[in-house]
Amino acid sequence: MKFRLRFLAAMLASLFVLSLVGCSEEKVDSLSRVEKAGEVSFAMSGGYPPFNFYNTENQLVGFDVDVAKEVAKRMGVELNPVTTEWSGIIEGLRSGAYDGILGSMAVTPERQKVVNFSDPYYYSGAQLVVKEGSPFESAEDIKGKIVGVVTGTTFANDAEKLGAGEVKLYKDDTQTLTELASGVVDAVITDRVVGVNAMNSGKFDIELLGAPLRSEDIAVAFKKEDDTLLKKVNEVLAEMHEDGTLTHFSRKWLNTDITTK
Repeated sequence: MKFRLRFLAAMLASLFVLSLVGCSEEKVDSLSRVEKAGEVSFAMSGGYPPFNFYNTENQLVGFDVDVAKEVAKRMGVELNPVTTEWSGIIEGLRSGAYDGILGSMAVTPERQKVVNFSDPYYYSGAQLVVKEGSPFESAEDIKGKIVGVVTGTTFANDAEKLGAGEVKLYKDDTQTLTELASGVVDAVITDRVVGVNAMNSGKFDIELLGAPLRSEDIAVAFKKEDDTLLKKVNEVLAEMHEDGTLTHFSRKWLNTDITTK
């Protein structure tokens, strides 16, 4: 009997130790995970100039890329940028494929149900873009027309609200604007800055139609449970707002300051 009791006591003690080990592993939070790894991975589409895109030397560059590099630097870790299709970018985050999404993602109530967002690092708006010389005079003229948008963006909702006859989905805005310039779609809805940049680039015969349809807060997305990492990035973004770093990056890539409302 004594042997059995000692055996049971030993078993219980072992289980208790194992439970403590398990608890300690569970308590390794997101910020500690990133610091231990020595790098933070931020996802973006890689096809959204001037925010994140590949230049002629196949280097990933843009406003978002500069912001991500600076955030990582101030956190004391290396940046591991990840490019992925926008349509599945939130699912990739939730599965743990990367630590966050820093790729010009707008904050929406629907997205807030599945991810958490940092404070905004810039502000923009949804913009209608049409072919240069088109007969359209206002957003109301888009009713019944074919509108191109990037898959997974909030712009599809804008197209539906305008009464578009068909909403065509594309991988990125290089495709939407190419299709617009070639006449496959009647209009495109994208970020206003993207539209201005594309128009000024001379690569597309396009023009903006009217004022922005609405404004958007753009922020970094994180998994719901990654609260310590979110808190740290918010601290870094606040510093970058205050010391003018975000304004500098904005003027560098966009020739204007989009970091304040």
